Amino acid sequence: SDALSAAQAARAGVAQAQASRQQASAAQQQALAAVEQAQAALDTAELNLERTRVRAPVDGYVTNLEVRQGDYATAGTPRLAVIDTASFWVYGYFEETKLAQLHVGDGTRVQLMSGQELHGHIESIAHGITDADSPTGSDLLANVNPTYNWVRLAQRIPVRIKLDAGTVRDGIVLANGMTATVIVERGR
Repeated sequence: SDALSAAQAARAGVAQAQASRQQASAAQQQALAAVEQAQAALDTAELNLERTRVRAPVDGYVTNLEVRQGDYATAGTPRLAVIDTASFWVYGYFEETKLAQLHVGDGTRVQLMSGQELHGHIESIAHGITDADSPTGSDLLANVNPTYNWVRLAQRIPVRIKLDAGTVRDGIVLANGMTATVIVERGR
């Protein structure tokens, strides 16, 4: 009877130890799940923090900064503009009667209103402009208005001039929309 009581007590002790072990295992699994959840929250927070840093894909100037401390940004809504300093170009509007003399690659001089001179090459010649009298819309073509509607004038066609590397020296300030004169130099 003492042996029977001891065996029953031992079985009860084993059952209690197994129950304690199962509870400890469940607590361990719960703690591991909490650690994984906390790690996922940390990863998300670090990603969100990284997304708060705006890095330009190019070297250049920030202009038209429309943001203040504490403002919220909305996807798809521009808050600033970046001017890429490695890709300056100029549009020259040439009369259609002069196009036969222009070729992609021709050298150019670009005279700024300030008197400074830059050098470049014809990068492209537009293959269409909007007809102001057309009822069909712009179709993403340049809309170049002739000077006088009552006189038949040659249309002006956009010619894109890529400025040569190194031509924009220190002290030369360029801004989108500036006025310049383009002179084509064949053979340069």
